Amino acid sequence: MFLAPGALRRAVTAATTVLLAAAVGCAPQPEGTASGPSTGTCAKGELATETPGRLTIATDEPAYEPWFKDDEPANGKGFESAVAYAVAERLGYGRSAVVWRSVPFNKAFAPGEKTFDFDINQVSVSDERRKAVDFSSGYYDVRQAVVALKDSDAVKAKTVADLRKSRLGAQVGTTSLDYIADVVRPERAAAAFARNDQAKSALKNGQVDAIVVDLPTAFYITAAEVTDARIVGQFENRGAAPEQFGLVLDKGSVLTACVSDAVDALREDGTLARIEQEWLSDAVDAPVLK
Repeated sequence: MFLAPGALRRAVTAATTVLLAAAVGCAPQPEGTASGPSTGTCAKGELATETPGRLTIATDEPAYEPWFKDDEPANGKGFESAVAYAVAERLGYGRSAVVWRSVPFNKAFAPGEKTFDFDINQVSVSDERRKAVDFSSGYYDVRQAVVALKDSDAVKAKTVADLRKSRLGAQVGTTSLDYIADVVRPERAAAAFARNDQAKSALKNGQVDAIVVDLPTAFYITAAEVTDARIVGQFENRGAAPEQFGLVLDKGSVLTACVSDAVDALREDGTLARIEQEWLSDAVDAPVLK
């Protein structure tokens, strides 16, 4: 069939457009985006990790008990070390494929690109922190507690109001410090310490009357580190949902959904409860300060 030159050009153009569209449709597409992974990205041991074939997990240094044992996150001992390896296994990474990295507490959830796949360091999930990082599902429900020397006035407190005249302290950037400001509302500003060990030293030296830490840490402090201190009590959770520790990931990480799925599975099959029983069983109930 004969086509006029103009008609021939139009036919060629249309055919070329169809071929290009087909080629684009068949081209490999990216597995995930900044808003989260697409179907198939959670293939075990084949995630888009910091180092291909390995899972990089971060925590602070030193790593305190009962969350870690002997300041060695890689040994699998302590609640958070055990949780980290359980999550890694769910994701398809055995112990030999896990790499530990030291990252300061405050830097873990600060804005900026991360050098880890996830961080585990008693970081409470909050809307404010979600502006800079992603969080997994919560792996531990936590309450904040007050620790005071046994001969201080603060140790006699029965209510939140009883603490308002006390000199209180906590680690900077923590919900422990937030509880002092927002719940206790003391007469004098709380002392903020770069690390928990500095807060404990201040307590020992009488620089503060009491410190606020999470409940398991409070039990460890009073049992092994500051043996003349006592747990005054614990705070009620604020709001309907409990405060939870979550694994920290880079903002928009393609791993977030995969890591959350792993944590959810560990909660559902009872693994998290078993790990908690093994490593945090001493953290029994303490009086509630109302």
